[in-house]
Amino acid sequence: MATPGAKRGLLLVNLGTPDAPETGPVRRYLREFLSDPRVVDIHPVGRWLLLNLIILPVRPAKSAEAYRKVWTEQGSPLLVFSRDLTTAVSERLKDEYEVALAMRYGNPSIPDAVAALRARGVSDFTVLPLYPHEAASSSASSLARIYEVMAQSWDVPNVRAVPAFYEHPGFLDAFTAVARPVISDMRADHVLFSFHGVPERHVKKTDATGKHCLTSEGCCDALTDANRHCYRAQCFATARGLAERLGLGPRGQGWSVSFQSRLGRTPWVKPYTDLVLPELAQRGVKRLAVMCPAFVADCLETLEEIGIRAREQFVEAGGEALRLVPSLNAHPTWVDAVVRMVRESDGAPTAAAAPWAAEPTRAR
Repeated sequence: MATPGAKRGLLLVNLGTPDAPETGPVRRYLREFLSDPRVVDIHPVGRWLLLNLIILPVRPAKSAEAYRKVWTEQGSPLLVFSRDLTTAVSERLKDEYEVALAMRYGNPSIPDAVAALRARGVSDFTVLPLYPHEAASSSASSLARIYEVMAQSWDVPNVRAVPAFYEHPGFLDAFTAVARPVISDMRADHVLFSFHGVPERHVKKTDATGKHCLTSEGCCDALTDANRHCYRAQCFATARGLAERLGLGPRGQGWSVSFQSRLGRTPWVKPYTDLVLPELAQRGVKRLAVMCPAFVADCLETLEEIGIRAREQFVEAGGEALRLVPSLNAHPTWVDAVVRMVRESDGAPTAAAAPWAAEPTRAR
């Protein structure tokens, strides 16, 4: 609930993006991102060696080249779409909240966004991490940084976080509204839900029992007490919800799930998107629609990794066409969902009827 009499602020938080599609800015962004112990959770010495001797000497130039393929006149797609969403939400909530956008890494930074809202008189904060699913490297890292920044104030403000919304009907309805015309127009014979990947060890850390996560093929087929905060299980829950709304039929026939963007040699959650694509082509899938429901704004991972590289890979493997379903960006149905989630989280009458908000997001 909001603090009585306090001026309320809403902070929308996304992961981040380089300031320019050039090697220098990309190197600065990757250094900040990959130095986070919640992202690369290994011994600090090992993390420093990995970053400075292996990743930063090579990856920034390659990533900058990829960014240039999707960069717009207005800047990074992720930043442009996130700003559009912030503007639309601000207009809807102008009589209730001061609204600002922050990026966990890069600009606008969390300290700058918090300072801007404090300068506008905000002393009661609602934070919406723009990640549908819980993960150490996204929602937990963002919230930890926000709490750290808030704690530096002499008068620490009240802070609430909107829970992970991977099953929220507004989120699922918005992605359905975006996807349905694309799937219909291309006459897709299969839909692949490609989520961002995380290391398997991140998933296992969320299983307090130590006996459920990644111990069987069906460990993510339903949410239980053991896997309720498991990123992979939450992704499968999102896929099931979208498949049902889109009428895709049984999993494995009309739709499937995969995970993209893995980094390094350690095992990441499976199956891997780049291995699933040729398998689908060899199975006879000709027209493939790919949805990326881990992202609410189009970015390098959707536009370049899927929209360009995955499409080329699928066609080379024998498929006819692969089309990326756009992300939610600032779609009106998504703006409606964000407004609804914020109001529910802050104690509007609908909150009690929202099962997704029954228990708070747990950082991990």
